[in-house]
Amino acid sequence: MIYFIIGGCVLLFLILLLVITILNYKLSFALIKISKAEEDIDIYLIKKKDLLDRTRPIVIKELKLESFLTDLDQDFSVINNFLENDILRRNYNDFLKTVDENDKLLKSSALKSIISDLEENEEYIIGAIKFYNDTVVDYNKLVMSFPGAIIAFFKRYKKKEFYNDEKRDMYEILNDR
Repeated sequence: MIYFIIGGCVLLFLILLLVITILNYKLSFALIKISKAEEDIDIYLIKKKDLLDRTRPIVIKELKLESFLTDLDQDFSVINNFLENDILRRNYNDFLKTVDENDKLLKSSALKSIISDLEENEEYIIGAIKFYNDTVVDYNKLVMSFPGAIIAFFKRYKKKEFYNDEKRDMYEILNDR
């Protein structure tokens, strides 16, 4: 009888160890994926800023403006990617609005090339942000639910933020169920 109790305890311990190992692996893998997505987003945001910077002298010259997209003058190295993405998205939309309102800008072949590069880069940013947000949903589920929350507590893993409010709202709705 004692052998059954000892065997059961050993089996229970092994199952618990297996669950902890699997959850730890899932959390670590999610963090690696999030880190990779953040690196990709950072690269695409830098390229987007550079492309928007290249449009500024062309638009200023063609439309005889004193300044254009002045938000791009700030130091982006001191802000996080979430804020940088918002600022660049706003400037990108302002640029597109300006191009739509002024047909003579489309006569510039240099500007057409930059617009093409911006559109391609924007697709990459959208894909990287979607990958990031999807991974953060999975990660946050692990961090906030039992038994992953225990591992997250001991490893000091914190809930991650999303890039847009839509994904955050979906997560909160699913979390309330």
